[in-house]
Amino acid sequence: MLLSRKRPARTQINKYSSEDLRKIQSHPTLEEFIETGDYIGAITLLEFECHSKKTEKDIDLWIGYCYFHLGDYDRAAEVYKKTISDPQLASQTRLYLACCYFFMGMYKEAQEEGNQTPQSELKTRLLFHTAYKLNDERNILIYHNRLSDALENQLSLASIHFLRGHHQEAIEIYKRIMIENRNFIALNVYIGLCYYKLDYYDVALEVLDLYLQHYPNSPMAVNLRACINYRLQNSKTAIEELKALRELFSSNLSYARDLINHNLSVFTHGEASLKVLPPLIDVLPEARLNLVIYHLRREDIGSAYELLKDIEPITPHECILKAIINTLIGQETGSIDHLKLAQQHFQSVGNSASECDTICGRQCMASYFFLLRQFENAIVYLNSIQAYFSNDDIFNLNFAQAKAEMGDYKEAQKLLLMIQSEKIRSEYVYISWLARCFIMNKESRSAWELYLKMETSVDSLNLLNLIANDCYRTSQFYIAAKAFDVLERLDSSPEYWKSKRGACIGAFRSVVANNVSKEILGEIIQILRNTNNKESDQFIRIIKKWANENSVNI
Repeated sequence: MLLSRKRPARTQINKYSSEDLRKIQSHPTLEEFIETGDYIGAITLLEFECHSKKTEKDIDLWIGYCYFHLGDYDRAAEVYKKTISDPQLASQTRLYLACCYFFMGMYKEAQEEGNQTPQSELKTRLLFHTAYKLNDERNILIYHNRLSDALENQLSLASIHFLRGHHQEAIEIYKRIMIENRNFIALNVYIGLCYYKLDYYDVALEVLDLYLQHYPNSPMAVNLRACINYRLQNSKTAIEELKALRELFSSNLSYARDLINHNLSVFTHGEASLKVLPPLIDVLPEARLNLVIYHLRREDIGSAYELLKDIEPITPHECILKAIINTLIGQETGSIDHLKLAQQHFQSVGNSASECDTICGRQCMASYFFLLRQFENAIVYLNSIQAYFSNDDIFNLNFAQAKAEMGDYKEAQKLLLMIQSEKIRSEYVYISWLARCFIMNKESRSAWELYLKMETSVDSLNLLNLIANDCYRTSQFYIAAKAFDVLERLDSSPEYWKSKRGACIGAFRSVVANNVSKEILGEIIQILRNTNNKESDQFIRIIKKWANENSVNI
């Protein structure tokens, strides 16, 4: 994820030390500090000059510049506020202050300050971005039309394309700029980020490496590589990279420290999430979403719902999480309204231009059709992404259900047996679908064994009913008789006796037709005896008579 602030977050910069003073005494210039990205050194030099009374008219502007590029927007803003009183610097400083407000997440304040400055390309870019952050489509269009073909303006346009999920359009701008400016290798980071968002992780890594060859310790590039590795199932490598990055820049990486801690929490599957993520909810937009995911993984649907209930989803990830939460609530409570909301959110992502051809977009369309019970369409989308989820238990469970609903029980059974999660294997939805697949694939004894392994509960009673009725419908009468026998003993309903009687007769006929082993006759007779109905004696006499005539020992 990118660093994107939603509210002011104060950071602290240490005052210059004796070591810094020794640096100053070696006479490095301000330009040298800035060229090497040593903004702390530059601030130290500037503050030293202030104390030495070697001040220049714009020294405060330079200090503000350094704080800004160090990511300490709060201190930069404090500096610029002091210089606004200077009439000669006011208009310039006010625009810089507006930029600080923007990066502090104070978008209305940024817009207000920016509007008070003379027309300039920087002002256009700033108000273009504040309009996007404030969801002001009218001003987005106005400032979009004011953008010239200047390099900075095109980069600004590309970033808006990226933020709106138009990643391919952003890539085209970046590539066009690179053709004209081969030395702008940092654009590879942005291109890599776009490919990352499009789920083209291998391509993203290849492009990113072009930049890392020159700047192997770039915080943002290393963070992106860690994110790619995490997506490529190399979570151990991703964690090691971020931990090393945090140590390497522990003293002057204030602008990305929140980002690194956030990502480490995500990469460790929620470890320390309740400590790390809540303070970042209003600082990093992704923190809220990842905290929602944390609660969902722990089946705390209520907490997940509370975090998103007042959020109008804009990004695909927000829509997906809203869809998942509404699906869970709808299935748990039977709420049609929640299920309809889930369908809408899944469809909005799956049909969007930015996501329709991504793995995520196809998952959403599969979910949309699944909720509509249009399983044939769901299977089309699931088939297209199966290669990416062959070992994903949840994917295989959903795919199996869709296959079973369409009558492809053999494939459904194969998918269900691939699932490794003990939690899923112990849930009724898994057991019941596997039992049905066993029965439909003429393996009813395996279905019966599933029942025998269950503890007595409502679920076991439901499974018993499923086995009894499905086996009867598929002429697997022996197991049907056993199931109806248990049901009748639990509830002496006449309906159960009728069903058991029919199953026993069916099992006897299967023996007579040599379709099943004669060894089951003894158990069929015992099943008929487990009743108070006088009809059972008549059926037992018929079975025994046939057995004697055919030399069958029962």
